[in-house]
Amino acid sequence: MGEMFRPETGRPKRMANYELLRILSMLMVITLHYLSHTGSLLEPGKAADSRQVAGTLIESFCIVAVNVYVLISGYFLADAGFRLKRVLVLAGQVLFYALAVPLVMLGIRSFRWESGWYTLVPYVFPLQAEHYWFATSYVLLSLFTPFLNTAVRYMSKRQMQIALTGLLFVFCVPKSVLPVYFVTDRFGYDFGWFLCVYLAAAYIRRYGIGLLNSAKKAWVCYGICSLLIFAVVGTAYLGHGKLGILAYYITAPFHYNYILCLLGAVALFVAFGYVKIPQGKRADAICRMSMFTFGVYLFHEHLDIRNEWVAWIEEFLGRRADAGLAGFLLNLAVSVAVVYLAGTFVDAVRLNVFRFIGRYLAKTRLAAWLRELDGAF
Repeated sequence: MGEMFRPETGRPKRMANYELLRILSMLMVITLHYLSHTGSLLEPGKAADSRQVAGTLIESFCIVAVNVYVLISGYFLADAGFRLKRVLVLAGQVLFYALAVPLVMLGIRSFRWESGWYTLVPYVFPLQAEHYWFATSYVLLSLFTPFLNTAVRYMSKRQMQIALTGLLFVFCVPKSVLPVYFVTDRFGYDFGWFLCVYLAAAYIRRYGIGLLNSAKKAWVCYGICSLLIFAVVGTAYLGHGKLGILAYYITAPFHYNYILCLLGAVALFVAFGYVKIPQGKRADAICRMSMFTFGVYLFHEHLDIRNEWVAWIEEFLGRRADAGLAGFLLNLAVSVAVVYLAGTFVDAVRLNVFRFIGRYLAKTRLAAWLRELDGAF
């Protein structure tokens, strides 16, 4: 694959092209949530209009977002040293949002308290209670990186190919072909699938992908995978009335561990490897903006916000159902932009709070102990 996939060691260095992809992937995630919350996807047994068709097409191009986000992390962390501080900051960020959002909403009298101490568990223990499924899986993956990186370091190319093939046959291939809901299949919403994607990123970093040896091939592959997802879903939607088993293929292509979703994510990731962003103010701005992507997710997917933000925005933009196709697309674009910018602002505030606390803690024995632990890796 050339210079762009040359392995490097030490602390990961931000690259503007991949940071731009990180931003794009979070915009895609918000888009996926908007489409889901507004009923803008094809559903078996329900009549569809142009908005459902358009929504499903957009979903087909955006469904790679989560895999892309994990690929970026795996690519940069696979050859980097493990830092416990990084994991603790991630966990602290999750806890911050889990607790801060209801406190703010309580202050403006928008938080509805439900009796019973058990209701506090998702707020006090957000990782263990999967307040955010992605955050739980992502933090677990981060904890396992020293084991994964050590394994990758000593494995040959052939060994990695065999290991990845075996993992994909467990998590991905059968469910992508057979119309069966396996008991162990969590549709890619778990740590096990993230482990597969992380190892795929580590393989790409070390060896590249020969079939995607140009930007054109990578972009074309991403486009084909996305259109095939749309074709599978559309065909299943049209045919499920005569053959009910096809209903499976209306939803399965939108699972993160669906083979086309994985291939599309890899292709998009490789395509951005060829994007050149010269060093300067634009690259610096992209890298600064990308720092807040995880916070954008934690903000709009909070337990008390995830089912409300669409309605809040519609109060200002007008209801999607009355807007027509053009209005729907406009509402989608504006909603995604508003959520992303609001989440970025909130996380910028959170970052300043963390930096203030960090300056104080840096002089404590706890910080010295953490530096000692990080030194062991």
